[in-house]
Amino acid sequence: MGKRFAIGCLLFACIAAGSGPVFAADIRDIRIATTDAGTRVVLDLSAPVKPKAFLLDDPGRVVLDMPRSTLKSGLPDAAGSITAIRSGKLPEHGVRLVFEIKGDVAIHTSTLAPSADAGHRLVLDIAAPGSAKVAAPVAAAAPVAPIAIRPAHAPSEIGRDIIIAVDAGHGGVDPGASGRRGTHEKDVVLEIAKALAARINQEPGMKAVLTRDGDYFISLRERNARARRAKADLFVSVHADSIANPDVSGSSVYVLSDRGATSEAARWLAERENSADLKGGISLDDKDPVLQGVLLDLSQTASISASMTAAEQVLESLDRIGEVRKPRVQQAGFVVLKSPDIPSMLVETAFISNKDDERKRAQPAHRVKLANAIFTGIERYFQGNAPDGTRLAAARRTSGAGTQVELR
Repeated sequence: MGKRFAIGCLLFACIAAGSGPVFAADIRDIRIATTDAGTRVVLDLSAPVKPKAFLLDDPGRVVLDMPRSTLKSGLPDAAGSITAIRSGKLPEHGVRLVFEIKGDVAIHTSTLAPSADAGHRLVLDIAAPGSAKVAAPVAAAAPVAPIAIRPAHAPSEIGRDIIIAVDAGHGGVDPGASGRRGTHEKDVVLEIAKALAARINQEPGMKAVLTRDGDYFISLRERNARARRAKADLFVSVHADSIANPDVSGSSVYVLSDRGATSEAARWLAERENSADLKGGISLDDKDPVLQGVLLDLSQTASISASMTAAEQVLESLDRIGEVRKPRVQQAGFVVLKSPDIPSMLVETAFISNKDDERKRAQPAHRVKLANAIFTGIERYFQGNAPDGTRLAAARRTSGAGTQVELR
């Protein structure tokens, strides 16, 4: 009797469990931060979810429906365009988040795949007030691109400064990798980037432009766009990686792979981004498709070749201070390296999962040492590859003719 009763209870429990709601994901945390484009909401999830986001009027609200989900965290304080937050349950098992907003906005949702330091994430971008007009509830729209941090250009294209775009990886709600002592990649690389920019600006004939100068988020494509709007001659993205093996340490330098270049060429031609001129004023928009592809391929080939030459100089300079992990420049399909006409490199300055790397990167003097090493490589590259029309190119020609010119 007792045994049959126990089995019956077990069957009842199984049936009851099977008939109840099945949840796909837990919402483990909700974070809100202001960005230079507006307000960003990030949801940490235990599994991927297909959300639905839409706008409502009178009063203005952004509604985010998360089907088959449970809310396992509290609601954060309002910030930016968001004035209040509340949550509720969906009829078919799920969570509805309502963000009260001020002003007209545009919204856009995206997802971030799990990384070594974070799980699944859902990102809701709310564009800044006044950047979009909302006449009625609409589907997700892309936020307006923010204004680039611009360099101080020379008065004309003749005798201009060489422009180097220095990109500090991650930022804002995206902390990047984290060390055992709680060091965040976004903070370390911002300080290195600032030190590098300061050193570049000390060099006559060179000018640095930072893609971000504070703790805020910028999308990968926007980093490319800022370098382009600044008319950069070189793009250097600064990072600090982490890995499961805590014994791995040192720096690495990457440039775009051929495969990454091929996919980017297809995207440019498909999305008509070629309406913007390539460097040198070459427009693809008025060319036939075959010629478009040929010109873009030539530009990318030259860009990758220049990127490799510059990266080799930076790697050699880092090796002189004993910081290199891989003795050769690596190639990968990083999105930030995909400008088809601006030589670009990504410098992994450290593995902050290594306790020694993390400790050293926390020291201002060591960050400056790294920045100076990167600068030395950049300077050596431009000594032999100064773009036409720059002050440095003119000085090299004059010096070669027998007259010493000082750039001041």
